Amino acid sequence: MRCFFTVVCLVVTAVPAIAVEPKSYKLIKSTPVPGAGSWDYLIVDTSARRVYVSHGTQVDVLDADSCEWKGKIADTPGVHGIALAPEFGRGFTSNGRSSTVTIFDLKTLKTLGSAETGQGPDSIIYDPATKRVFAFNGRGKSSTVIDAAGGKVVGTIDLGGQPEFAVSDEAGHVFVNLEDKNAVVKLDAKKMTVLETWPLAPGATPTGMAMDRKAHRLYVGCRSKHLVVVNVETGKVVATQPIGAGVDATAFDPETGLIYASCGDGTVSIFHADGSDKYSLVETLKTKPRSKTMALDPKTHRIFLPAMDYMPASGGGRPRPVPNSFAVMMFGN
Repeated sequence: MRCFFTVVCLVVTAVPAIAVEPKSYKLIKSTPVPGAGSWDYLIVDTSARRVYVSHGTQVDVLDADSCEWKGKIADTPGVHGIALAPEFGRGFTSNGRSSTVTIFDLKTLKTLGSAETGQGPDSIIYDPATKRVFAFNGRGKSSTVIDAAGGKVVGTIDLGGQPEFAVSDEAGHVFVNLEDKNAVVKLDAKKMTVLETWPLAPGATPTGMAMDRKAHRLYVGCRSKHLVVVNVETGKVVATQPIGAGVDATAFDPETGLIYASCGDGTVSIFHADGSDKYSLVETLKTKPRSKTMALDPKTHRIFLPAMDYMPASGGGRPRPVPNSFAVMMFGN
């Protein structure tokens, strides 16, 4: 994912879903977050009711219900992503500037240690099947694999391209986008090897990705303004849907059957998985320009997006961020 600089089955039968009305999402709260720096990924700890938001050289922690600021994880230079391993009481951040992973205590938020990675770690996930953390190195075109319990590096996987986002099927496989190859790579999480590489055409420049584990479908947000649906049993693209410009995050809610794609043009495209690889647009939610990363809380079905305000561009330059305007927006029904 790209940071912003300051100045955040298909079910083969129909998915049982909560009733969803068009244009049902609204802004519930916008929480100012102090400090300067960039932002990228964020993640919700559903059980502990926390939201972790990458923010320059630290990770800000908010309450998932009130959206109030609760603390921070310091000294994470160029942080991009956060992975959580609740069974070990540990969290992990991918630090792009230092090419390290910070290991922290989920209760106290204190740093427990660190691990070296390949160049420019970006996204990071925890795979409960292998009890391993996978950090995906953008410049290194590789994945650094870390034992979650011990915090030690146990291997490196050459991906053959620039990784973007990744998901685990929690059954022995990890899937990762290759942004420069317009493809998805399937990994054997235990053997730490590449199994298959699948093209995403007509999708190009993949960024966000989510998974319906019961239906064995990947939902891949592509900068070509496509949401691409991939059958992970065959590796084939089985459906596409149009989305906004500058997508960076994708989420899937297994209870409601909703798929979300957040875009830099200030929209979130929300689709429903109707079954048999059919999808319907439920809503195009208006957010803020450049607010393109997102996290879903499956418990409340709310989504969180970081954002800033910008001053109009002058002389053909880029819009300038308004100082001290960084905030996390919470949307819900």
